[in-house]
Amino acid sequence: MKYLVGLLLLFVSIGAFAQKSDNRPIVQFTGIVRNADSTKVTIPYVTITNLSANKVVNTSNYRGYFSFVAHEQDTLRFSCVGYGQMLVVIPSNVPSKSYTTEVALKAQIINLPTFHVFPWATTDEFKKDFLTIKLADDDLEIARKNISKATLSALYNTLPRNAQEIQSANAQAMHTSILNQHSLTPNPLLNPFAWGSLIKTISDADSKK
Repeated sequence: MKYLVGLLLLFVSIGAFAQKSDNRPIVQFTGIVRNADSTKVTIPYVTITNLSANKVVNTSNYRGYFSFVAHEQDTLRFSCVGYGQMLVVIPSNVPSKSYTTEVALKAQIINLPTFHVFPWATTDEFKKDFLTIKLADDDLEIARKNISKATLSALYNTLPRNAQEIQSANAQAMHTSILNQHSLTPNPLLNPFAWGSLIKTISDADSKK
């Protein structure tokens, strides 16, 4: 019986405290949230938490406007991603049961620590890749490869002649023509040295086969 009386007294005291809290005057809390650095820039979708009423949450609209019912002397916390938090306390004895305010939140820059992402899952994978790494050629090695005999031969056989080479060949042909204009033009087919070079080339090819 004593426990039952104690429980009833506990419930009565809780109800009386709740009734006392609810007896505070109700206020229509209205306002707009702006950027503290510019009064023309509003902040949309700001979270408004009533810390005095079991953390009831309200949200401003896409223009930063809000309007909801609260009590006098309620403490409200305004928070938004990228901005610092701000506390607003509704004053007591508000006339006309309506309180309008303008909340200015200041932009907050958060510098996160540097995070390095590595492509290796374990130390063994890093060691394997490090030992098999192929270092790039330096400038001297690149230049040596570019002027090697194999590279120059491949370029000579594949690249077409440029304008300077064509002009040099034409000038040489014109010079030869001028020198031989009063004599017979030499015929390569009658040159024994040319035939000897051709026969030697064919013999060398046959010996390699």
